[in-house]
Amino acid sequence: MLLISIININFLWNRNGNGLKCRVFVTFAHQNFRVNNMNKVRVRFAPSPTGPLHMGGVRTALFNYLFAKKNNGEFIVRIEDTDQTRFVPGAEAYIMEALQWCGITPVEGPGIGGAYAPYRQSERKEMYLQFSQQLIDAGWAYYAFDTPEELDQKRKEAEANKEVFVYNQASRNTLNNSLYLGMEKAEALIQAGTPYVVRFKMPENETVEITDLVRGKVSFKTNDLDDKVLFKGDGLPTYHLANVVDDYKMQISHVIRGEEWLPSLPLHALLYKALGWENERPEFAHLPLILKPVGKGKLSKRDGDKMGFPVFPLQWEDPQTNTISAGYREEGYFPDAFVNMLALLGWNPGTEQEIFSLEELGELFSLERVGKSGSRFDPEKTKWFNHQYLIQKEDGQLAQLFAEQVLSPKGIVADSATVEKVVGMVKERVNFVSEMWGQASFFFEAPTEYDAKTAKKRWKEDTPALMSDLIKVLEGIEEFTPENTEELVKNWIQEQELNMGAVMNAFRLAIVGAGRGPHMFDIISLIGKEETIARISTAIEKL
Repeated sequence: MLLISIININFLWNRNGNGLKCRVFVTFAHQNFRVNNMNKVRVRFAPSPTGPLHMGGVRTALFNYLFAKKNNGEFIVRIEDTDQTRFVPGAEAYIMEALQWCGITPVEGPGIGGAYAPYRQSERKEMYLQFSQQLIDAGWAYYAFDTPEELDQKRKEAEANKEVFVYNQASRNTLNNSLYLGMEKAEALIQAGTPYVVRFKMPENETVEITDLVRGKVSFKTNDLDDKVLFKGDGLPTYHLANVVDDYKMQISHVIRGEEWLPSLPLHALLYKALGWENERPEFAHLPLILKPVGKGKLSKRDGDKMGFPVFPLQWEDPQTNTISAGYREEGYFPDAFVNMLALLGWNPGTEQEIFSLEELGELFSLERVGKSGSRFDPEKTKWFNHQYLIQKEDGQLAQLFAEQVLSPKGIVADSATVEKVVGMVKERVNFVSEMWGQASFFFEAPTEYDAKTAKKRWKEDTPALMSDLIKVLEGIEEFTPENTEELVKNWIQEQELNMGAVMNAFRLAIVGAGRGPHMFDIISLIGKEETIARISTAIEKL
């Protein structure tokens, strides 16, 4: 049986079009009300729908997912959409589709449901005001009425004195807030409809120490920190308040997030203390940055645009600018190759092994092997990962992909068995299915032009006569298999005391149009005798 005890009743007056309206918020003793299930590993990925999901965000989701798998826990997705000014239509759907493509599947989330629904913060907004008021009543927060213009003026004055204006313990008692004005005047301003925000009252002269699961013990001096906004004038909480409340309410046991959130850690730890949840605070782990391929700093979209690689899992069309950004899926990467690459950006398995399935990663992953330093992204290594996954796939699967992605758009219909043999011959030479056409086009289309450099080197005055004789040899071969044609053609070359290279290089030029491709007799066996002879005849005529 759950015991519920009321510890505070808060009244808040708001002005609407019909006058004053009183809201009553009942605050419960949450330690009794909340079922303590912290022994269960529950982690969350909490992106904001402000644009496409960066590959760094995908890695954060992946590490959360793998940690849950390793510990028989639960991975959930929560959309943190309290910043309505930066909301981008379609971004949430993009995030969920990207995670699905990667195989990073939550057990709870928007569109999925779960015991802690809803999973969009905008749908939970009525709840946050209660905790904002609780912080004010306990002296951990205060009302601030400073206008953007007033704060901008303070910044300019500080700059003129070669200083930096910070809203903190040193300045707050002189600014337009309830600490300076007094609560009676502040309540009168609220009743009069004056816009306000709620700021956290950072303690003075304290040190906040926390053990980070990646970085070890980290400490922060509160005098170096500012009084962050917790609740905005639009009726929505900021990330700081909302994510702490939701992590507590959703029984999150571990918060695994990017290094950029490390400066917010002391505020979040103090919020747990201020709300009376300190004993149920989750453990924190801050992941290292993904760094640029060259130079210094965090990997960005600009780096991808400049160097020609995607930074997003899926292609993204910006609804505001109509610009299109490349995605790994559309560029031809396999999702398991993309995920494998991301897993090794910041995590070390402790062995020389580099290829892991998602299941293997879930068995091996641990935060102890996550590094503190940033990991440099290597676009060429990413291609290597895709190549490894490509060559491991069955030829039949690759043949289907090649037919769907390449042959069908070109209007080419080919026998599935033939396509399967072709991809088996060329897959070692490519990183992507789309690149197979460059290595295999001559299996499906006769060359219409010939590589000039190869022709100059390989097609001599006596070559047409040699090729004419070769046609006669080929015409006499009944069993047109690779083994039989190779034996008979090479026997003919030896019997006629011809130069093997002169014949075979010219032969390849006639069939392929260049000096490349798999074994010649495998090629002609697939295209058939009639097509082989026709191509040689065309080459004699054109070259």
